[in-house]
Amino acid sequence: MTDETLGLLLSRIKDVPDYPKPGVMFKDITPLLADPQAFAALTGVLTELCGRYGATKIVGLEARGFILAAPVAVQAGVGFVPVRKAGKLPGATLRQAYELEYGSAEIEVHAEDLAPGDRVMVIDDVLATGGTAEASLELIRRAGAEVAGVAVLMELGFLAGRGRLERALAGAPLDALIVV
Repeated sequence: MTDETLGLLLSRIKDVPDYPKPGVMFKDITPLLADPQAFAALTGVLTELCGRYGATKIVGLEARGFILAAPVAVQAGVGFVPVRKAGKLPGATLRQAYELEYGSAEIEVHAEDLAPGDRVMVIDDVLATGGTAEASLELIRRAGAEVAGVAVLMELGFLAGRGRLERALAGAPLDALIVV
């Protein structure tokens, strides 16, 4: 990614203090999505990563990961597979539980959407603690597919999600376009 592209992306991410609670600095990506030049640049960078890693399918993590991953899949000419919160997909699914800071959660994928031979790139907006991404990697492998890599727009480095994902990545690359 060029310095010019990085600057464009950074200029379109808005800091929102005290959201969703006091003391939190929320990184709002909606201005980036609303700017066709910035959104196209982001899509282009993510598409290039998918090509570099030989992805044949792209998984988008609910919910903002869908927004980023779907246009990348179209541009890359590969399939898009949504990973949803448990109970949101009809039909046969694979489900994976994971731990949150205060409790647990579950995600699902349609069982037939991933198969042996697929090389799957996971795309999301933010890597925070890494729980959802880690669970998605487990789902991909349980479906018999291979993890091509993980790409996120932003990594919140102070939450140590990269360290949590290290073992689950099993050598697959993790690309964060912006680290805060």
